[in-house]
Amino acid sequence: MHALGIDIGGTGIKAAPVDVAAGKLLADRKKIDTPRPAVPDAIAEVVHELTTSFGWSGPAGITFPGVVTSGVTRTAANLDKAWIGKDARELLTKAVGGPVTVLNDADAAGIAEMKFGAGVGEHGTVLMLTFGTGIGSALFINSTLVPNTEFGHIELRGHDAEKRASEHAKELHDLSWEKWAGRVQEYIQHMEALLSPDLFIVGGGISKQSAKWVPLLTGIRAPIVPAALLNDAGIVGAAMATLSFAG
Repeated sequence: MHALGIDIGGTGIKAAPVDVAAGKLLADRKKIDTPRPAVPDAIAEVVHELTTSFGWSGPAGITFPGVVTSGVTRTAANLDKAWIGKDARELLTKAVGGPVTVLNDADAAGIAEMKFGAGVGEHGTVLMLTFGTGIGSALFINSTLVPNTEFGHIELRGHDAEKRASEHAKELHDLSWEKWAGRVQEYIQHMEALLSPDLFIVGGGISKQSAKWVPLLTGIRAPIVPAALLNDAGIVGAAMATLSFAG
């Protein structure tokens, strides 16, 4: 089965058709900058543009950087607040012109990694963390997703953790790999104290440079591994959600 995967982020919106059975992109992904302001109609226009660029007709899975329940977006920390309470599934179904499933972006990435990537064969508790504009999280217990955890908003030093330890924070404050890794380490240690996972998977755009920072993380009991699908995980998981996740 093939489905279109669309990954809406705070910085960019990426899409590609996916072979859901194999977890592989069927074409090079396309990316368009997230519009500013990131209001629903403007993002829907980008979703429509990406869909038509592939000549796509059929099911699509779409990620959203926030809490999504029954197709309604409940939070929007890195997009316009007009998304809060929006029926995203209805809006994006019109933009795509076919059936749409909407789910949290990190949950989608985690679904892909557990099926095709670093989480294959892993049981117990697995926590995937995606580092980008914010910090996304996907929690799995015995391979079952606990949706919408949004652990990037855990308080750390009086602020949302993502304000200190996201990829955006590294760029904003021009942090060296060592200084940024120190912030990430503090955050992951906090999450380990809360959840005691058996495995951490780290993803997001900066995961492709994992060799520069993952080895710097110390004092953490559980193994930390980079996402095997790197920044394509959200696209693949979004497409998979058309079959496996009621978003």
